Amino acid sequence: MASSPSRKQSRYHGIRSRGGKWVSEIREPRKTRRIWLGTFPTPEMAAAAYDAAALALKRADAVLNFPSSMDSYPVPASMSPQDIRSAAAAAAAATALQRNEEADNSLKVTERQKKYEYDMTMMSSTSLASSVGMDEEELFGMPNLLVNMAEGMLLSPPRPSDYPDSSGNSDGAESRLWSY
Repeated sequence: MASSPSRKQSRYHGIRSRGGKWVSEIREPRKTRRIWLGTFPTPEMAAAAYDAAALALKRADAVLNFPSSMDSYPVPASMSPQDIRSAAAAAAAATALQRNEEADNSLKVTERQKKYEYDMTMMSSTSLASSVGMDEEELFGMPNLLVNMAEGMLLSPPRPSDYPDSSGNSDGAESRLWSY
Protein backbone atom coordinates (compact mmCIF):
# COMPACT_ATOMS: atom_id res chain seq x y z
CA MET A 1 0.00 0.00 0.00
CA ALA A 2 1.42 3.35 -1.02
CA SER A 3 1.55 6.14 1.52
CA SER A 4 0.13 9.55 0.79
CA PRO A 5 2.70 12.08 -0.42
CA SER A 6 1.61 14.67 2.14
CA ARG A 7 2.43 12.41 5.11
CA LYS A 8 5.78 13.11 6.74
CA GLN A 9 8.02 10.09 6.45
CA SER A 10 10.73 9.61 9.02
CA ARG A 11 14.16 8.36 8.24
CA TYR A 12 14.45 6.95 11.76
CA HIS A 13 13.08 3.70 13.21
CA GLY A 14 10.32 3.77 15.79
CA ILE A 15 9.14 7.35 15.39
CA ARG A 16 6.47 9.23 13.49
CA SER A 17 5.20 12.77 13.12
CA ARG A 18 1.99 13.70 14.90
CA GLY A 19 0.69 17.25 14.93
CA GLY A 20 4.06 18.86 14.20
CA LYS A 21 5.82 16.92 16.95
CA TRP A 22 7.57 13.58 16.91
CA VAL A 23 6.35 10.57 18.87
CA SER A 24 8.17 7.39 19.70
CA GLU A 25 7.02 3.98 20.83
CA ILE A 26 8.41 0.46 20.79
CA ARG A 27 6.84 -2.99 20.79
CA GLU A 28 7.99 -5.39 23.46
CA PRO A 29 9.65 -8.51 21.98
CA ARG A 30 7.32 -11.52 21.55
CA LYS A 31 4.35 -9.49 22.84
CA THR A 32 1.67 -7.34 21.25
CA ARG A 33 2.00 -4.53 23.81
CA ARG A 34 3.77 -1.33 22.99
CA ILE A 35 5.65 0.98 25.33
CA TRP A 36 4.91 4.66 24.75
CA LEU A 37 8.21 6.55 24.95
CA GLY A 38 6.92 10.07 24.58
CA THR A 39 6.40 13.11 22.36
CA PHE A 40 9.46 15.13 21.37
CA PRO A 41 10.09 18.40 19.50
CA THR A 42 12.70 16.95 17.11
CA PRO A 43 12.98 13.65 15.26
CA GLU A 44 16.52 13.14 16.62
CA MET A 45 15.28 13.25 20.21
CA ALA A 46 12.52 10.75 19.44
CA ALA A 47 15.01 8.50 17.64
CA ALA A 48 17.43 8.61 20.60
CA ALA A 49 14.56 7.65 22.93
CA TYR A 50 13.73 4.72 20.66
CA ASP A 51 17.40 3.64 20.60
CA ALA A 52 17.65 3.60 24.39
CA ALA A 53 14.48 1.51 24.66
CA ALA A 54 15.55 -0.83 21.85
CA LEU A 55 18.89 -1.49 23.55
CA ALA A 56 17.12 -2.28 26.83
CA LEU A 57 14.56 -4.61 25.24
CA LYS A 58 16.37 -6.23 22.32
CA ARG A 59 20.04 -5.90 23.32
CA ALA A 60 22.29 -7.17 20.47
CA ASP A 61 19.33 -7.64 18.09
CA ALA A 62 18.40 -3.95 18.27
CA VAL A 63 18.35 -1.95 15.08
CA LEU A 64 19.54 1.50 16.12
CA ASN A 65 19.13 4.91 14.58
CA PHE A 66 22.44 6.13 16.01
CA PRO A 67 24.73 3.10 16.47
CA SER A 68 27.73 5.31 17.25
CA SER A 69 25.94 6.61 20.36
CA MET A 70 25.18 3.16 21.75
CA ASP A 71 27.60 3.47 24.68
CA SER A 72 26.20 6.83 25.78
CA TYR A 73 22.58 5.72 26.23
CA PRO A 74 21.35 5.26 29.81
CA VAL A 75 20.53 1.76 31.04
CA PRO A 76 17.11 1.40 32.68
CA ALA A 77 16.99 0.24 36.31
CA SER A 78 14.62 -2.62 35.37
CA MET A 79 12.68 -3.92 32.40
CA SER A 80 9.47 -2.23 33.54
CA PRO A 81 7.82 0.17 31.06
CA GLN A 82 8.29 3.08 33.50
CA ASP A 83 12.04 2.52 33.78
CA ILE A 84 12.42 2.06 30.04
CA ARG A 85 10.40 5.25 29.47
CA SER A 86 12.59 7.24 31.89
CA ALA A 87 15.80 5.93 30.27
CA ALA A 88 14.40 6.88 26.87
CA ALA A 89 13.55 10.38 28.14
CA ALA A 90 17.08 10.76 29.52
CA ALA A 91 18.55 9.72 26.15
CA ALA A 92 16.33 12.25 24.37
CA ALA A 93 17.34 15.01 26.80
CA ALA A 94 21.03 14.18 26.32
CA THR A 95 20.54 14.37 22.55
CA ALA A 96 18.89 17.79 22.90
CA LEU A 97 21.74 19.01 25.12
CA GLN A 98 24.35 17.72 22.70
CA ARG A 99 22.53 19.35 19.81
CA ASN A 100 22.43 22.71 21.66
CA GLU A 101 26.16 22.47 22.39
CA GLU A 102 26.87 21.73 18.73
CA ALA A 103 24.74 24.71 17.72
CA ASP A 104 26.62 26.95 20.18
CA ASN A 105 29.97 25.71 18.86
CA SER A 106 28.81 26.25 15.31
CA LEU A 107 27.76 29.79 16.18
CA LYS A 108 31.14 30.49 17.79
CA VAL A 109 32.95 29.13 14.74
CA THR A 110 30.80 31.28 12.48
CA GLU A 111 31.53 34.38 14.59
CA ARG A 112 35.27 33.64 14.54
CA GLN A 113 35.15 33.13 10.78
CA LYS A 114 33.33 36.44 10.27
CA LYS A 115 35.89 38.25 12.46
CA TYR A 116 38.74 36.65 10.51
CA GLU A 117 37.17 37.66 7.20
CA TYR A 118 36.68 41.20 8.48
CA ASP A 119 40.30 41.37 9.68
CA MET A 120 41.54 40.06 6.34
CA THR A 121 39.40 42.61 4.51
CA MET A 122 40.84 45.42 6.62
CA MET A 123 44.40 44.15 6.11
CA SER A 124 43.94 43.87 2.37
CA SER A 125 42.37 47.31 2.18
CA THR A 126 45.24 48.90 4.13
CA SER A 127 47.85 47.13 2.00
CA LEU A 128 45.91 48.16 -1.09
CA ALA A 129 45.81 51.72 0.20
CA SER A 130 49.56 51.84 0.72
CA SER A 131 50.40 50.18 -2.59
CA VAL A 132 47.94 52.11 -4.76
CA GLY A 133 48.20 55.41 -2.90
CA MET A 134 44.63 55.56 -1.64
CA ASP A 135 43.61 58.19 0.84
CA GLU A 136 44.02 56.73 4.34
CA GLU A 137 41.93 59.52 5.82
CA GLU A 138 38.97 58.50 3.70
CA LEU A 139 39.64 54.78 4.20
CA PHE A 140 39.62 54.98 8.00
CA GLY A 141 37.02 57.72 8.21
CA MET A 142 39.40 60.07 10.05
CA PRO A 143 39.68 63.50 8.41
CA ASN A 144 42.97 65.32 9.00
CA LEU A 145 44.71 62.10 10.06
CA LEU A 146 48.06 63.00 8.51
CA VAL A 147 47.91 66.61 9.76
CA ASN A 148 47.23 65.45 13.31
CA MET A 149 50.08 62.94 13.12
CA ALA A 150 52.49 65.62 11.88
CA GLU A 151 51.44 68.04 14.63
CA GLY A 152 52.02 65.34 17.21
CA MET A 153 55.61 64.92 16.05
CA LEU A 154 56.31 68.66 16.38
CA LEU A 155 55.47 68.74 20.08
CA SER A 156 58.32 68.59 22.56
CA PRO A 157 58.18 65.75 25.07
CA PRO A 158 56.67 66.51 28.48
CA ARG A 159 59.11 67.71 31.13
CA PRO A 160 59.22 66.77 34.81
CA SER A 161 57.70 69.29 37.20
CA ASP A 162 61.06 69.94 38.98
CA TYR A 163 62.92 70.54 35.68
CA PRO A 164 64.82 73.89 35.80
CA ASP A 165 64.28 76.27 32.91
CA SER A 166 67.86 77.32 32.22
CA SER A 167 68.56 78.50 28.72
CA GLY A 168 72.31 78.08 28.40
CA ASN A 169 73.50 76.67 31.69
CA SER A 170 73.06 72.94 31.77
CA ASP A 171 75.40 72.22 34.69
CA GLY A 172 72.60 71.84 37.21
CA ALA A 173 70.56 69.46 35.13
CA GLU A 174 73.50 67.30 34.10
CA SER A 175 74.85 67.00 37.60
CA ARG A 176 71.53 65.67 38.85
CA LEU A 177 71.19 63.39 35.88
CA TRP A 178 74.59 61.73 36.18
CA SER A 179 75.19 61.74 39.91
CA TYR A 180 74.83 58.47 41.72
